[in-house]
Parts: sequence; C-alpha cells; structure tokens
Amino acid sequence: MKRIALIMAGGAGERFWPQSRKHFPKQLLHLNSEEYSMLEETLMRVSSLIPIEDIFIITTELLCESIRKCLPKLPPENVIPEPEKRNTAPCLVLASAFLQERFANEKDISVATLTADHNIYPTEKFVDTIQTAIEYAEKHNKIMTIGITPTRPDTGYGYIETETPFSKNEIAEVKPVLRFTEKPNLEQAKSFLETERFTWNSGMFFWKLSVFDAELKKHSSELGNVIPIFRDLLKGKTKVSVNKFDVDLANLYHTLPAISIDYALMEKTNNVAVCKALFNWDDIGSWDSLFRTKKLDANGNVLQGKLSVLDCSSSILVNDSKNSDVILAGVGLNNIVVITTDDAILVCHKDNVQSIKNIVEDIRHNYGDSYL
Repeated sequence: MKRIALIMAGGAGERFWPQSRKHFPKQLLHLNSEEYSMLEETLMRVSSLIPIEDIFIITTELLCESIRKCLPKLPPENVIPEPEKRNTAPCLVLASAFLQERFANEKDISVATLTADHNIYPTEKFVDTIQTAIEYAEKHNKIMTIGITPTRPDTGYGYIETETPFSKNEIAEVKPVLRFTEKPNLEQAKSFLETERFTWNSGMFFWKLSVFDAELKKHSSELGNVIPIFRDLLKGKTKVSVNKFDVDLANLYHTLPAISIDYALMEKTNNVAVCKALFNWDDIGSWDSLFRTKKLDANGNVLQGKLSVLDCSSSILVNDSKNSDVILAGVGLNNIVVITTDDAILVCHKDNVQSIKNIVEDIRHNYGDSYL
C-alpha cells in the first residue's frame, strides 16, 4: 500500500502578528528553533518514516512559492495550491482527489495528515506513535487520530474522550473514541483532567483514502460526493508545479461549506479510534506559547534580538527589525509582550494575546493589508 504524508500549511498565523505576515506566516518562522522553521521541522520529522518524494504540502496559492523556497529538497509539484481558505474539511477533500489522481495506478493510499505548527519531541517517539496509528488505520479500516495526554486544563484545545483511561505505560495504545469536545470552559477542562479519560486533540489524522472518502460520503455527502469531480478537474495537473488551479476547480471549491474536518466527519463517524501519543507536544498558537518552548532568562523573560532590558519579568521582548540600528528597550515590564519589526510594533498584556487576531482585523479595516 502506498503511504503518503500530507502536511496542512495554509494558516495565516495572525496571533503571531507582526512577525507573521500573509506572505510569510508562522509556519515559516523559527519559533521553536533558531535553525529551522516549524514547517522544516515537520518535514524532517516525517521524512524518517516516509520518503520526501511521497510528502505533500497543501497550502494557499499565496504561499506556494514561499514554501518551495523554504523546502528546496521537496519536489515542487508536491506543493498543492488551495484556491481559498475554507477550513480543513474542503482542504482534505481537495487533497484526497489530488492524491488519487496523482497515484491513479495504486490500489489504495494510506495518508498521514499532519500540521505544520506544533512543537514535537523527541522525533523517535513521534515516529513510533504515527507508525502505530498508520498501521492500525490500514489493518482495521479506521479513521485514526492521536491524543495528547493533557498537562493542564487548557480551554483552547479540543478534547477526545475514551471509555477508560490510557495506561501510564510507554506504549502507543489505541482505543475507540467516545466523543470529541471542542474548547470547553475552564470548569469542564478541569473535570476532564480529573477523569483521566480525555486527551487533547492533536489535529493529526490517519486513514486510507478509500475509508476517508466512504466515511465522508456517509456523514457529509456535500463534501464526499465532489471528490470524483475534483479528480476529473485535476487530470494532467498533479505532476507539474502549479501555483493556481483553473477557474472551474476554484469555482467548485468556493461552493463547499467552510467547515473543519472535526465537525464534518470526526464528530459524526463511529469508525474512529485514538492512539496515545508517546511524544511531547505543544500547539504553537500564540505569543504566550513561547514561554513553554523557549529558554527563559533568570526573570522568566523570552528575549530575542537587539535589546536592552531592565527590571522586566515574565515578558516577551522580540526585536525582529532588519535594521541593525534599531534597539528595543524595556524597563519595568511585567507580563507584557513587545514585538518590533521594520514597519510595526505590538505591545500587549500576555493575557490578551488571543485578541491579536482582533487587532489584525482592525488594522485591515483601517489601513488595508499593507501591514499584514
């Protein structure tokens, strides 16, 4: 059976503004590592299990060339342009059609669907976990996901419930999923941790394309039924490097409901199981996540770039200005985030980092996209 890795990398990363921009979003930033972008890290992790010629990235038309430059070893035709952002379910419908057309001579295709903006380590444990998930999906014709053992009652993640808790052993156990719960309130999240029957939804999925298509037709027919139509529209276009598909494909894509794969399929199907993650995981979703991934100074600060800092604590100061004459200075800051670039400065309390998307919308409304 042909094994494919599909990396979803079309996010805008607006909570990392002003460093994350529409032509260079967070998955291309070095948020985990000084040496590699998060997308490069994702590619390196999975390439120890799946050869690079069988790794595909689906992203927006705007990012195709940036991603090809970031990943020169990846075949350029393996970057799939999404006509517009319509959430993860339409994205995966298009990818399914693309891969079926690309590998038309294969009897079936097994896909590991991964994201490009997580902090995951160690790689060996990650490989062991996804190997288990892929093999289980192939053998049992299941839709598979990976559950992360929670370390805190986080209200920003989706949760997966199983009938009994996973064992404490270092084994990539698999259990049937009872239900998915999206972003609970704090009291719910605390109760989830107490039962030990809930894991965080990692956003990674594993399936045979034949199973994915059948389940989607059954539970979200408006999405599942268009896969053969997309496949016809993609004939002759899956083995060449393109930044944009034709208007007929784009028009059909625009008619699809903008819905996540969690709502379109995962919460509806009974044919889903979860594999316990053996690796450490963190969703790098906003500036405050750097407190968990970056080395802190003696006062608990995240510091980067040309800085002068005095009496600051629990703050993030990042000077990303390309002008070497610009210095960022902070005095007496506590729980504050300050980010500078060549054309923008962000200052906010670390408790308000989720609201950066709102200020991005305000900037878009008042000044257009020039600062985005």
